[in-house]
Amino acid sequence: MAPTAEPTVFVVDDEADIRDALRMLLASVKLKVETFGSAREFLAAYDPTRAGCMILDVRMPGMSGPELQEQLRANNINIPIIIITGHGDVPTAVRTMKAGAIDVLEKPFSDDLLLERVHQALERDAATRTEQAEREKVAKRMARLTPREREVMGAIVQGKLNKVIAADLGLSTRTVEIHRARIMEKMEARSVSTLTRMVLLMEGSQAGL
Repeated sequence: MAPTAEPTVFVVDDEADIRDALRMLLASVKLKVETFGSAREFLAAYDPTRAGCMILDVRMPGMSGPELQEQLRANNINIPIIIITGHGDVPTAVRTMKAGAIDVLEKPFSDDLLLERVHQALERDAATRTEQAEREKVAKRMARLTPREREVMGAIVQGKLNKVIAADLGLSTRTVEIHRARIMEKMEARSVSTLTRMVLLMEGSQAGL
């Protein structure tokens, strides 16, 4: 399923007054917002392909905010999260920040500060989704390569000359030239620098696993 074009701010808080206030604040700056009274309610409705960010309360009946955050991470769902809390709970704040929260805001917080963090979160989500889409595109191109072409590509991005690659792999220089041409065509790369960026993008993805 394709992600929705317009990002959504998901508010998860068990206090109805807080949800209503945040809905009005976010709507006042033309942001799309959806609210949920519990972590379970959010999980039942959330589609990870939807762009956006989350404003998440710490203490809620059932599953707490940090527990929801950790469950999302365990499922490789990296929605940017802004934690809000009515309790000056330093250990919880540290826990949520280590788990990737953008910030922890203690109630009552400044509307301007919250909106600033929301815009930062939406920008981060957009950048992450753009990079992921690029990785998926590059992965499809790499899947077209033969094992030998992958070997040659690895040598190309290391800056090796055709004759060096040929000697290393026991091939003729002409064969390496043919492999190089096919690699550039299959990867849709106009230059070695473009090819190198693609390989580094995929290596960065694997390093983050």
